[in-house]
Amino acid sequence: MLFNLRQFAESINFANALKVTIATVLPIIIASRFDQFDLGVTIAIGALLTYPSDISSNLQHKINGILVGTSIVAGSALLISLAHPIAWIFYPLIILLVFFLSMIAVYGQRANLVSFCGLLSISLVFKHIYSGTELLEHCALMFGGGILYLIISIIFYYIRPHKYAELLLADSLDLTAKYMKLRGDLWKDKKNKLNIVREQLQLQVKLNSAHQNLREALMHKRANSGSSGQNRKLLIMFITLVDILELALATSFDHGKLQRKFAKHPDVINTYQNLAYNLATMLSELSESMSSKSNYIPDFDLYKDLTALEKAKDEYEAVTSTKQDFDAILMLTTMLRYAEKQIEKVTLIERAYTQKTFKYELKDRGKDLSKFLAPQYYSISTLLENLTFSSTYFRHALRLTITIMVGFLIGTFLPFQNSYWILITIIVILRPGYGLTKTRSYHRIIGTVVGGLIAFGMLFFVQNNYAIATIAIITMILGFSFVQTNYKVAATFTTMYVVFIYSLFTPNIRDVVEFRIIDTFVGAALAFGANYILWPSWEFLNTPIYLKKSIEANREYLKEIFEIYNTKQPATIRYRLARKHAFVSLANLMESFQRMIQEPKSKQKQMPQIYKLATLNHSLLSSAASLGTYIQSNKTTKASEAFNVVVNATIKNLDAAINEFDGLETSESHTEDLSPRFTELKNIRARELSESNDINDDDIREKMLEAQLVIEQLIWMTSASEKIKETVKALQ
Repeated sequence: MLFNLRQFAESINFANALKVTIATVLPIIIASRFDQFDLGVTIAIGALLTYPSDISSNLQHKINGILVGTSIVAGSALLISLAHPIAWIFYPLIILLVFFLSMIAVYGQRANLVSFCGLLSISLVFKHIYSGTELLEHCALMFGGGILYLIISIIFYYIRPHKYAELLLADSLDLTAKYMKLRGDLWKDKKNKLNIVREQLQLQVKLNSAHQNLREALMHKRANSGSSGQNRKLLIMFITLVDILELALATSFDHGKLQRKFAKHPDVINTYQNLAYNLATMLSELSESMSSKSNYIPDFDLYKDLTALEKAKDEYEAVTSTKQDFDAILMLTTMLRYAEKQIEKVTLIERAYTQKTFKYELKDRGKDLSKFLAPQYYSISTLLENLTFSSTYFRHALRLTITIMVGFLIGTFLPFQNSYWILITIIVILRPGYGLTKTRSYHRIIGTVVGGLIAFGMLFFVQNNYAIATIAIITMILGFSFVQTNYKVAATFTTMYVVFIYSLFTPNIRDVVEFRIIDTFVGAALAFGANYILWPSWEFLNTPIYLKKSIEANREYLKEIFEIYNTKQPATIRYRLARKHAFVSLANLMESFQRMIQEPKSKQKQMPQIYKLATLNHSLLSSAASLGTYIQSNKTTKASEAFNVVVNATIKNLDAAINEFDGLETSESHTEDLSPRFTELKNIRARELSESNDINDDDIREKMLEAQLVIEQLIWMTSASEKIKETVKALQ
């Protein structure tokens, strides 16, 4: 319990909650000392509205984002207030402004949150319309609140400049540990392997996002602080962690086949599985230690586990006919080498984390990291290209604008006490996807009702204003802490601190809360209805796009592997970028599939086929990565004609699948039967084995290991590509 509390207090979400709470409470306390409470509240509102634009990133992007956010907050309030008295200017202006702010989300997450700040500012304008010099003062104070928040955010940044990267790295370690644990679960006979694969794919989605954020944070620090000790350590740990995940993805085992092979020797599987679990546990413990800033003390020695696996392998060899069971021995060799590499990498992370003076040569990998960052472009052409109904951003902007205008008209012409709460609810709940909007609607309504009931219950027993103010601050911190992780809990605490704050200044607090609940229901109903009626963006319309991109990315990655195997040249940046793009595309496909699951059953069209294609793409990528990793780290023989024919056939299958998405004809007249090619590859291996006098010779074993791995992966890739082609054809 104490550890969980400490971990929560060390989290990024808690730090962000502290920043916004300080930025909103501080001006109110100071202004109240000088009998300027309203002035303090206005500054606090400016800080509160600017806060969403402060996403975790490098310092320069943080400053730019907050400055743009506070400018839009103050500017939006100024424009709407000036136009409000003149109806023929006001209505076109609010429509255009809401639509424009919604559309700038095309520029990415930061722009999306800046847009959110502006939309909230527009909503709060209707709480009280200012005019004249009072308006200018109000907007200037709001802008000042944003600057105050910026100053506090920078102070937090410099107190612990590496905290963000450390916590992100701890999160990545934890996610990787869970992934490795699932790989160990695959060795259990009675485990549901389909569910495990699905969980692995979902973890890859989260890891992809965490890795992208880490790249940005670490590359910025590397550019500004050079090879500073702590940043260099974090960079080494991150690169090694990516290697661990990619090596895991690239090492595919036929678990059913291996379990049959070693059915009479269960110690082999059990020993390996124990090692796999210990690898996962070590990563998890490193994550806990890093996030809580506690001393790391390992519970076990991974090299003892490796020795136990080597012993199990030797015992198996000693009791079997070597020639007859050479396949199984090669499989064991692959498992042993994989485990050895992973132990080396986990140990490297442990050393980097625990040793004060740690030396390790990054070579060129740290320099190449910048090429893996997603470029940020803010050209006007990006906005113009999305001004079409085929754009999800355009449809969402139009949907949001209409819904806000309907909510505004309802609040204006019907007897709602705080109509701006309807608009805030719409802005917070209405998301581009149906599933997230539905979930947020339920969570906000539940959180509002539960939070109101708890707050009223507490007010019945607590009458002291200082105690109420203290509880309000605590619930405010908790509310902001849970916004990113549990929206229902966040909505509960948010409602509580709103009730506590109102209770300090409003005698009829019960009426206020009742109206808030009613406004929340109205706003949620409008948001939910709009996402179902107004040009809904059902995921089954988008999933084919992600499917095609994933297949294309796998094809390009396979081409890079094909080239390296033939030329015997080292892996290039182009190869690593192709590999990264393949993993990212697969993660995007799984995200799309997860969104589809949240939609109505009637809109979950062809879901079994789509999930089948997602798993086939995962299998193909895993096999390709396995082959790519092997040829990079081992000296390989000359690529045979049979190898080239099989790889070309796999690429042609993927081309045919892509053509199906594009509605193009694919010629099947030159399709070759690949069975003789596989037979040819197997005969080469059989000949080498029969001609060898000593099968324990290291050179012979290396050749046989290469032949086994190459043949096995080629069979898997060809089979997967053929199934992808046929499934896509049926899907169309």
